[in-house]
Amino acid sequence: MKKEPIISTRAPAAIGPYSQGIKSNALVFTSGQLPIDSKTGQMPDGIEAQTTQSLENIKAILEAAETGMENVVKVLIFLKDMNDFAKMNEVYAQFFTGVFPARSCVQAARLPKDALVEIEAIATI
Repeated sequence: MKKEPIISTRAPAAIGPYSQGIKSNALVFTSGQLPIDSKTGQMPDGIEAQTTQSLENIKAILEAAETGMENVVKVLIFLKDMNDFAKMNEVYAQFFTGVFPARSCVQAARLPKDALVEIEAIATI
């Protein structure tokens, strides 16, 4: 099984010993994406803006792997506060059309850099 790292300058660089994404066979796996703007290194305020940025980072990684959001089959979302679920969902729904991917969403006690959300995805090529 071939394993190829995916790198996008439009998504933040890894902050640890991991790849932004991995392409293997006909799948792309993204690492969890914090809501960090790759140009500024900063995180926006609020769950809506942070959800948007995390999903934009995933979109950039998928495009670097020559696929897109329309091919996402599974998403895992980590929320700092489950009370943000409805607001996150409103933003999330704007990134997908047609059949929504399978998804899990859990509350995490603490996320890296004290983010409000972290999102990872699996997509087909």
